[in-house]
Amino acid sequence: MVILRSLLFALGQVASTILVATLGLLTLPFPYHIRYRCITLWTHFNLWWLEKSCGLRCEIEGLEHVPSQPTIVFSRHESAWETLALQKVFNPQVWVLKREILWLPFFGWAIAMLKPIAINRSNARRALIQLKEQGRQRLEAGCWVVIFPEGTRMAPGHRRRYGRGGAALAEETGYPVVPVAHNAGDYWPRKSFLKFPGTIRMVVGPRIESKGRSAAEINALAEQWIEAMVARLRKIPSNS
Repeated sequence: MVILRSLLFALGQVASTILVATLGLLTLPFPYHIRYRCITLWTHFNLWWLEKSCGLRCEIEGLEHVPSQPTIVFSRHESAWETLALQKVFNPQVWVLKREILWLPFFGWAIAMLKPIAINRSNARRALIQLKEQGRQRLEAGCWVVIFPEGTRMAPGHRRRYGRGGAALAEETGYPVVPVAHNAGDYWPRKSFLKFPGTIRMVVGPRIESKGRSAAEINALAEQWIEAMVARLRKIPSNS
């Protein structure tokens, strides 16, 4: 049943990607907020379809910690799920992502219309400059900047040193960091076709003030909170 339900979700995801991306291209002449609202219909549909087809739900805690103004978001990266779910909490948002994603048919084209910060990972120095310049621009324009500081999806129980790009952006701009932890990898594993039924728990943590702190301090505080919360979540029995 897991295989069949995962296949059903995949069919809906592919169909919705083609449809929404095609319609999204028609919104290119319109202002950003209209493009964003149209293209992110795909996100809301896929989260709904994920619950209906695979029985995979989510519970979000800590919404009282979400600031009234956009800031920088650091999230644990284990799955494709959080790239969808974060859009329910932080809206509008832009991602820091590798530029190759924009080359993907339909999906990449739609993402390109949402002002992402698409970096070239082969040139770390240039990528950092771009992140700080465009990150400031997006924040000042009223967009949340979502960063996965590990840089790639990590399997549950595995960790990777947090990159300094997001923390450098926070240090330079003075915008606070909001940490986010979750256990999505237990249900939608990285690089996996299968989605298992259950309830993903996502927790938004207290914001971390960046003024007066170095990038290293900001990173250390974010990593400490995120990894401790992820460990706690995995000790809490999940509903199924």
